[in-house]
Amino acid sequence: MKRFFSLLLCLTMVIAGGIVSCGKSDGASQDKESGKSAKSESGTTIKMMNIKIEINDYVLKLAQEYEAETGVHVEVMTAGPGVDAQAMLKGYYLSNQMPDIIACEAAGFSNWEGMLVDMSDQAWASKTSGAFVDDTYGTIGFPYTTEAIGLIYNADILSRCGIDPNSITGPDSMRAAFETVAAHKEELGLDGVIDYCVEPKELGWSSGNHVFGAYVDSGLSRDDTSVIDYIAENKQVEPGRFQNFTSMVSMFNQYANPDLLFTATYDDQVGAFAAGKYAFITQGSWIGASLSSSDAYKNAGSFQVGMIPYAFEEGMNTILTSAPSWWGVMKEGNVEAAEAFLEWVAGDAGQKILVEGAGCVSPFSDCKYVAADPFAPVLASYLAEGRTSDWHWMQLPSGIGTGDGGLCYCFYRYASGEEDSAGFEADINQTLAAWYAKQ
Repeated sequence: MKRFFSLLLCLTMVIAGGIVSCGKSDGASQDKESGKSAKSESGTTIKMMNIKIEINDYVLKLAQEYEAETGVHVEVMTAGPGVDAQAMLKGYYLSNQMPDIIACEAAGFSNWEGMLVDMSDQAWASKTSGAFVDDTYGTIGFPYTTEAIGLIYNADILSRCGIDPNSITGPDSMRAAFETVAAHKEELGLDGVIDYCVEPKELGWSSGNHVFGAYVDSGLSRDDTSVIDYIAENKQVEPGRFQNFTSMVSMFNQYANPDLLFTATYDDQVGAFAAGKYAFITQGSWIGASLSSSDAYKNAGSFQVGMIPYAFEEGMNTILTSAPSWWGVMKEGNVEAAEAFLEWVAGDAGQKILVEGAGCVSPFSDCKYVAADPFAPVLASYLAEGRTSDWHWMQLPSGIGTGDGGLCYCFYRYASGEEDSAGFEADINQTLAAWYAKQ
């Protein structure tokens, strides 16, 4: 198990500070929240971790409904905002309080090599392409929601400009659409064509992870790892594909609002799009909840949104979809009971809670529910058509997108004019080489 004890001293301090509390973001356990005893009718208890705090109430509801139906008690242990979930799990492990079901983002699975159950024999595994599958250890991650990365648009603005979003199929048609919106900018009261930001410290994950991720995966089948494999082998990007990607990024720089391009926070960026001030935004489906709860969005008419591929080459027709994190089952835990619970979550009762209640987009092909989220029908359409690529950019060295000296700073320097297109590519390659050398 890689790097497991590398933070032992830190963990000792964290445990002393009491991280091994569980439940809601304030550390309250599910039992405290519901007032129930941890003793179940069946005598069986399983513990699970949730790291997606915004859906925690519905994870608790899953636990409560499952116990009501089966008698099996599910104790939810929640990592609140700002908590290092992997450090928290390591603390549980060292104190012999490990949950039966853990939560991991992609990079986190390396901490538990050989310790997680291969769930490829479970019925749910044949109903999704969103599971986390390790080449050595098999299907070790259960997906509970799907998120998407693509070029988001305001359908009302495009309609008023006479632009059919389905006509944007490559770099030429994308540029033509940008030029058309720019020509109508003043009459529509827009601040810019595209709500694109390269501020590296607070918003670097957007350019360094998600926009660069479009270079890695756009237009590829879900199992196509050719681009990420090229990067891993050569410690640099493939020149031809990257030049086409650079042309798109250059266009984003050109048509962005310079007042937000270098200084915007996430709230600034999403808030401006919600207010109807831009035709496009470089974000993902996760902004749906922010839009729905925004007064600015309601005042702007709750306009319809859509998502098109980052088609920096003609014919690229996929958006990038993945689970943001997964649930895995520990081999040393109550495996049978944990697997039974996850199978229930993938079924009708569990999907109803997660989709209709929590607003998750189901990763399962037989789910009949659609979330009340602006992007839910968009994702459902792409998933049904099989027009999705994976998030192979998550296989890059940990922190390379957002860390000091990471890829996000390359995007910043390019947008600021410190580098031309050739310099941008050289900067990206130097960054890749430096971060791979650290591994």
